[in-house]
Amino acid sequence: MQNGIIHQKFWSRSAEGLPIALYRKDNNSPSRFRDKKPLLFVGGMHGDEPEGVRLAQDLLQWLTLEASTESSSDYWPWILIPCLNVEGFQNKQRTNSRGVDLNRNFPTADWTQSPQRDRYYTGPAPASEPEVKSLVSLISAEQPRVIFHFHSWNPCLIYTGDPGKNFAETLTVGNNYPVKAEIGYPTPGSLGEWGWHSMKTPVICIEEQEHSDLDQVWPHFSAGLKKILQGEVS
Repeated sequence: MQNGIIHQKFWSRSAEGLPIALYRKDNNSPSRFRDKKPLLFVGGMHGDEPEGVRLAQDLLQWLTLEASTESSSDYWPWILIPCLNVEGFQNKQRTNSRGVDLNRNFPTADWTQSPQRDRYYTGPAPASEPEVKSLVSLISAEQPRVIFHFHSWNPCLIYTGDPGKNFAETLTVGNNYPVKAEIGYPTPGSLGEWGWHSMKTPVICIEEQEHSDLDQVWPHFSAGLKKILQGEVS
């Protein structure tokens, strides 16, 4: 632990055994939000979307700096996974090493198996992938207030579950990206579908412009993320 932040270097492992790191605010440190459910942030669901990993890394860097200041007690409890799909990120591919799209592998009621040679391959069974299985266990245990996962495609903010709308709108500060209740096509097996319909936890998908200048990703979302972490969302 350093500066009130707990670092679990080997929180989980990928399909090939690579370590997946997790960071969290130390709940034993003084905070006016101490007994609140945490916010969960996940980067790198898709390995070919470096914008999402960079946003998670820059958020962690800011949180680390803030943890050493007197204002650290003013932030909501949080958990952050900088890169869930470490294999995909290492190989610059959407899927993990087994060719599974992690964001189609969650155990939703509408999960169906898709063709194996598809970049949207859902896996041999719901939550078959260790990355997804670990995240499902974490969410089930922690019961987060809101889940945020970071992607890149066409810039927008997608919320699943009406309680997430205010959080999505807060994230438009600094970018004016459109807010949507759905991405525009079915996503069985996605984190959004499972998080909201199975766990009743609102899920926010941040979509940055793909192929963005990575140095500009944090400035697009920093103001909104800071407001959310400061509890400035009803």
